[in-house]
Amino acid sequence: MSETMTLVAPEPTRRRLSIDPKPRPRGAGGKAHPIARALLYVALIAAAAAMLTPFFWMIMSSLKEANAVFSVPIRWIPEVFVWDNYVEIWTRSDIVTWIRNTLVLSVTVTALQVLTGSFAAYGFSRIRFPGRDALFLLYVATIAVPWQSYMIPQFILLSDAGLANTLWSIILLQAFGAFGVFLMKQFYETVPEDLSEAARLDGLSEYGIWRRIMLPLSVPAIASLSLLTFVNTWNDYLGPLIYLRDPSLWTMQLGLKNFVSSLYDVDYGVLFAGLVISILPIAIVFLLGQRFFVEGIATSGMKG
Repeated sequence: MSETMTLVAPEPTRRRLSIDPKPRPRGAGGKAHPIARALLYVALIAAAAAMLTPFFWMIMSSLKEANAVFSVPIRWIPEVFVWDNYVEIWTRSDIVTWIRNTLVLSVTVTALQVLTGSFAAYGFSRIRFPGRDALFLLYVATIAVPWQSYMIPQFILLSDAGLANTLWSIILLQAFGAFGVFLMKQFYETVPEDLSEAARLDGLSEYGIWRRIMLPLSVPAIASLSLLTFVNTWNDYLGPLIYLRDPSLWTMQLGLKNFVSSLYDVDYGVLFAGLVISILPIAIVFLLGQRFFVEGIATSGMKG
């Protein structure tokens, strides 16, 4: 006949189990936390509103009549929405050609910068050779050199090569960038070296390691570099102004500037409609890649 045994915890243990943890003191410091968070949210909302106000005014101005854009006092909301401004900028200008040229340059330059920047960054971060650190420091130091200091010799060089007044001049100017190499190198250094060593033992070449291991792991950094390069190329004005003289090669920024200059009486409603169209691709690209952009910027500064 079996006996049932009941295990009873000792009295001190039961006492310890029955004692609830002491609540945190609710002093002045405990009440300040939600107030500080609320103040932080208010400050962030105010900063966001201050940054978005010019964009809101630009969009509203694109729907106003020409004489109502700079009215005093400012009318934030137009009394009559003039949707024909978008039709006029589309029909009175060569905006389709401008968008096409700008898109070709932005996509091509972005692809080349990602390709060259990631490949060079892999060499600086994973390949050991004499003078590597000094060469990388010298290369990154070119970021501090303003383009205006060497744009004239560069223009003479490209003109002698027969590339002036072609899209190839802008593509070659921006196909290589020290910032992209720096950004990708910082991200590559967060990838453990053990992955590369294991891949070498499996017979992968350095090119295979870069293509099959490093590139798939560096999607956030690639997204950050792509977004920054795309926006910079899309908004570039000085480069196209120097090299692109044929109206069929004008970019969005250069085309809008010449469109305004060719008008005897500037219709600012139509002009602002063109400006709204010019920022739409950038807004779409940023909205699609903002998560990767923030992650890439945050992790590229970490070395692990």
